Amino acid sequence: MATDGGIHHYARGEWHAPSLSHRRIRLQKGLYTDFHHFLLLGDGAADLHFDSGEDRPLHGPLLAFLPPQARCDLSIAAGSAAHLIGASAQIMVDAIGDKVESYSLRLLTEQRKLVEARDPLLVAEISPLISGFVRELGDPSRASWMVVSAYLRLILMTLWRGSDSERSEPRGQGETGSILQRYRQLVEAGFRQHRPISDYAAELGVTADRLHSICQRTLGRSPIQLLHERVVQEAKLRLERSARNIQEISDSLGFRDPTYFSHFFKRKTGLSPAGYREIARASAGSENSMLSSGYADWP
Repeated sequence: MATDGGIHHYARGEWHAPSLSHRRIRLQKGLYTDFHHFLLLGDGAADLHFDSGEDRPLHGPLLAFLPPQARCDLSIAAGSAAHLIGASAQIMVDAIGDKVESYSLRLLTEQRKLVEARDPLLVAEISPLISGFVRELGDPSRASWMVVSAYLRLILMTLWRGSDSERSEPRGQGETGSILQRYRQLVEAGFRQHRPISDYAAELGVTADRLHSICQRTLGRSPIQLLHERVVQEAKLRLERSARNIQEISDSLGFRDPTYFSHFFKRKTGLSPAGYREIARASAGSENSMLSSGYADWP
């Protein structure tokens, strides 16, 4: 985990006041290569120029969310004003957390497309949060990781609730889809507690056999496989994106000791936690299918 003193290596917050000429900004550059970005455009115009060759005109007021894989330049037209904020993977992990809603937020942040919010009420609700994020980073005497992370969590929750994301998430069909969705949410909130599957089934009001049947039929995995995959996914993310040692990661994931965690991780991945971290660091910035890749990997 970064210290607050190094916050500007992990977050950016910029206010671009109206000017007499247009400005062009490369979003994924230098420290910001793997950042998630939010653009809050006021009454004005801008363009996104994607590396794929696509150009996307924007007309404010609007909010745009751009995951790292968007790979684009931003042009702000003369006379237009905009806030631009960005967050590293480390801050995103912290902001998303491991609560019931976290599963949905993770899917939101992995979308490989532009997400816009043209609803004026949504833009108005998010505007003070983005302004607060920028102000926090603009004051070196108090720029705080905790505050920036809190602003980001509120921004993500507001975007998820106010856009089509909440309504369009796949829920499955009928009772089966509802049970599976609720199981995912329960796992998201409690995977570090290592509860038996029978506890989850009881909370869902079904038998363990019924839960097993639903998971196996819908996803081709048993409930315990899904639970273990979620633990492994979180372990991978923390090994890749945090500076915590193996003992701290083991403790944070609810294992009784680091030796047991190491055995569990190696059994599931074929690598020790230390070995996985070494490969992750050597593969930074490259495509490696064995790495966590992103939040949406958990089914």
